[in-house]
Amino acid sequence: MTLIALSWLVGVAYAIGGVAKLAGVGVMRKDAEHFGFSYRLYRLIGALELLGGIGVAAGLLLKPIGLAAAAGLALLMAGAVVAHVRAKDPVGKTAPAAVCGLLCIAIIVLHALSLVD
Repeated sequence: MTLIALSWLVGVAYAIGGVAKLAGVGVMRKDAEHFGFSYRLYRLIGALELLGGIGVAAGLLLKPIGLAAAAGLALLMAGAVVAHVRAKDPVGKTAPAAVCGLLCIAIIVLHALSLVD
């Protein structure tokens, strides 16, 4: 049950964030500039987030997809943490990326434990 709830929560959260980046929401454009990224690159990150979110949710039916998506998102969030640190952002702005990355790792662990059952 935990895997189901966490996969849906993470999937929806990443899908929303990805769509916001792809749509060019003002705050996303400002974030791209803040990190020194071109908006084209930031849109690519948004596409990866959207696809990763869909993949994590789909992983409830297709475990290999869910594992790959969660691993990819965890790596993406590691990069996000690095970007926040390089931008000298406070912990409060860096923490969401770290927490989301840890949630993706939790999904990987829960998938692995479900394979043992």
